Amino acid sequence: MIGPNVAVAGCALALAVAVGLVAHEWAHATVLRLARVEYSVSYFPGRPDGIVSLLTTRPWAAVHPRPTGREPAWALRLAALAPALLALPVFGLAAAGYVTTETPVVAAAAIGWLACALPSPQDFSVAFHAHRLLERTREPSASAPSRAD
Repeated sequence: MIGPNVAVAGCALALAVAVGLVAHEWAHATVLRLARVEYSVSYFPGRPDGIVSLLTTRPWAAVHPRPTGREPAWALRLAALAPALLALPVFGLAAAGYVTTETPVVAAAAIGWLACALPSPQDFSVAFHAHRLLERTREPSASAPSRAD
């Protein structure tokens, strides 16, 4: 039989993941704002049919930078990896002895929060290829009509 601690720990895990997913995107947005890079935030982008597919198949929030090409690449790289800083409070609590196996609710919440602190594969792609994104932004589009026409 599942005890109440396990049920509460499961709810704490789900809540930590839900809040952590939004905090992950806010971490990106905060660094972009501090670096004065234009961006947009969308919540529940690309809404599919049904609540289950909405919660499981799509991101809950997404930050889309709109660089002009004059921004430094380090700003985009730092913004892409900023969610890793979300792990610091959990490590601090663990070092202070608050996250243990004797407190399953706190441990479950810590695990959910740490899962959201991991940069996504898209984040790593931006971190490694920010210079290419900025170069593409600087170059005039080949399909743009000429002013001479």
